[in-house]
Amino acid sequence: MLREGTDERNPPLERLRFLAFFTKNTDEFFMKRVGGLKQQIDAGVTETTPDGRTPEQQWREVLDAARPLFREQSDYWQTVLKPALAEEGVEIRTPEELPTEERERLRTYFEDSILPTLTPLAFDPAHPFPFISNLSLSLAVLSSNGSSDPTFTRIKIPPNQPRLIRVSNESDGYVLIEDLIEANLDLLLPDLDIRDVSKFKVTRNAEVRRNEEVAEDLIDMVEEVLEQRRFATVVRLEVDGDMPDESLSILKDQLDVDDREVFHRAGPIDYEDFFELVDLDRPDLKLPTWTPQPHPRLGPTTSDTQDGPTDIFTEIRKGDILAHHPYHSFEGTVQRFLHAAANDPDVLAVKAAIYRTASDSKVIQSLIDAADNGKQVAVMVELKARFDERNNLEWVRQLEEEGIHVAYGTVGLKTHTKTALVVRQEDDGVQLYSHVGTGNYHSGTAKGYSDLGLLTADRDIGLDLTKVFNFFTGPTLDDRFRKLLIAPVTMRERFTEMVRREADHARAGRRARIVVKVNGLEDPSMVAELYRASMAGVDIDLIVRDICRLRPGIEGLSESITVHSIVGRFLEHARIFYFENAGDPEWYIGSADWMTRNLDYRVEAVTPVEDPRLRRQLRFVLEASLTDNRRRWVMQSDGSYEQVSSDDEPVRDVQETLMAAAKAAVDRGYGSGMEIDPDLIAGDLLIEAVSESDADAGSEKREGPDEVAAEPEEPNEADDAVADASEDSKASDTSNEADAGKQIHSDGGSDSPFDVHAEHWYRPDSRTYDWAVRTSDGNRRYFKTREGARKRLQSEYE
Repeated sequence: MLREGTDERNPPLERLRFLAFFTKNTDEFFMKRVGGLKQQIDAGVTETTPDGRTPEQQWREVLDAARPLFREQSDYWQTVLKPALAEEGVEIRTPEELPTEERERLRTYFEDSILPTLTPLAFDPAHPFPFISNLSLSLAVLSSNGSSDPTFTRIKIPPNQPRLIRVSNESDGYVLIEDLIEANLDLLLPDLDIRDVSKFKVTRNAEVRRNEEVAEDLIDMVEEVLEQRRFATVVRLEVDGDMPDESLSILKDQLDVDDREVFHRAGPIDYEDFFELVDLDRPDLKLPTWTPQPHPRLGPTTSDTQDGPTDIFTEIRKGDILAHHPYHSFEGTVQRFLHAAANDPDVLAVKAAIYRTASDSKVIQSLIDAADNGKQVAVMVELKARFDERNNLEWVRQLEEEGIHVAYGTVGLKTHTKTALVVRQEDDGVQLYSHVGTGNYHSGTAKGYSDLGLLTADRDIGLDLTKVFNFFTGPTLDDRFRKLLIAPVTMRERFTEMVRREADHARAGRRARIVVKVNGLEDPSMVAELYRASMAGVDIDLIVRDICRLRPGIEGLSESITVHSIVGRFLEHARIFYFENAGDPEWYIGSADWMTRNLDYRVEAVTPVEDPRLRRQLRFVLEASLTDNRRRWVMQSDGSYEQVSSDDEPVRDVQETLMAAAKAAVDRGYGSGMEIDPDLIAGDLLIEAVSESDADAGSEKREGPDEVAAEPEEPNEADDAVADASEDSKASDTSNEADAGKQIHSDGGSDSPFDVHAEHWYRPDSRTYDWAVRTSDGNRRYFKTREGARKRLQSEYE
């Protein structure tokens, strides 16, 4: 995130957005990860992690690693980005830099609007040290009234006031509220000698837990945890770079902070409020805006054009639908699904699992509408969703007030599934419609997170989800499922089996490959299984945005593993799993990362994707990700990352590619969700099973199937050379054959299929396929063997 915030290829406000995200992410990292380490240290834990470090060693190294990152953020803002924005008219100034008239106007504004909200809290023998809330920005003031001993006063920057205050005579000029308060302290602390004013910010541990086994009520427990979090241990203290020793000493002593936990900052301490600047109407300083597109099979949905409530169910029953946000509209797919369920008179029941949702959630409103319309409604709301606990508590109360049955957690487990189930009475009986996704039912994050969701009428998936929802309200979780992989009962075992199966295929010389896209790969057992698969000869690509414990490219251990990470304008959040399986591929999507918490301590759901059309879309996502040369980073064997460079090649940005594909699909009309351009990618991931003979061809296991279809609507993108094969004329085909030294001779008679049907085949300019047959329906089929091409010609034309 920090590198994107300093990458000159990004427009200025885009860089500022990444600097703000860097603040937000590091705040959460310190609250969760560093807070957890601090807890272990305080508890006297000395057990080492798999890499041999104790909690204290990890804590020390984390703090040492973070320090230069914060310094780089501050330096880049002060020396590069702030001046660059000022040149474009977006300027943050101090009150002293403003004309006298404007200073007076701001002073009046301070006295009328800000001063009444401030509460100076002195620390002296008559006043205890004030409580400093988590992530609050404050001023530390040293003042005196003529005596030799200064008084320490804490002034909290009011969070309910705008941090950026607009300068009236400048369209995009601002002052920071903390600077305005400092400039007018004489109104707040009159008749005092102000010796120093310094900013500071406190970060507290968020890893506060209670034993669920003994909690009488989960709601009460969560509320108590929220209260305890307010007073939790301080894990970081950020202060002005020039804060005097006297103020710093008071803060360290009273907050019980170690020297290592103090971070001196130049310039602003908190950048998160700068998201307000990112939202300015300055398209010249941003990336082009993106509007999520309607899914081509569902069409647009507005208040004027929304189709009838049954249409989406009819469409899902025709075939599964794969929605990819933010490329596809959340409102036009998932929200439409739930809205239709709430208002369709034939729907009998609606069930949903909510981990995070928007504060003004239309998803929740649809569930309330469903109950008002007489449907059976059951909702699982995870109260322990970190940092969304309070929001989810409010939704629980509102849902219960509407008479909806709400489950809000299970002992020892978080519910992390992103699933919904609709039960509908139809002419041929009760039909089950399911949604299994990788992201939350949150309309806000759906515009910024890249997530997938499967809408399906597959009865096996629906029955599996029925069991999962029964667990939320019942006593036990079944461990028998038809298709879904469910944590914590079947998922780890099935993923382990699939990885081991690929290793067995590789040892036997069969096709073997694994491609996994997740947010985190942390589980030691899964890492060990991947190492064993690599040693067996399995080719493995891991697209891991965040934490990855595995080290690739180590001789004799992980030589066939590559670890990629993609950081772009959208947060890569989708989980995709591909197993080549000796030429009979399996594809999955779902909510689980390969982390111990996901596999063992959360309720997660991963679904197979079986429709070849949807698999083609998933392949497009993975292949475009693996060939990205703009946003992709590759891990080195020592754990460091290097960003892939385009050099002299055209820039390939996977997110730009997918935006273009979604837009092209809408322009094309009814059909699949992405209009796949084969010229943009080159890959060989399988969509459908290949012949047994090809699957057993160990020497060709990475070459692709013997026969591959190329369809006019969605051309096959299995190989870039194949995509370039021309159908201009038989003459050009023959010339191509001669140039390539591949001219075909007759089979020994005038009735040879190659002679009789010479106009229906050619030799493509491909590294992978030697034969191409034009089929009678206007498509093309590609073959690796002459015999395959012969059989196809005969079946088509004889």
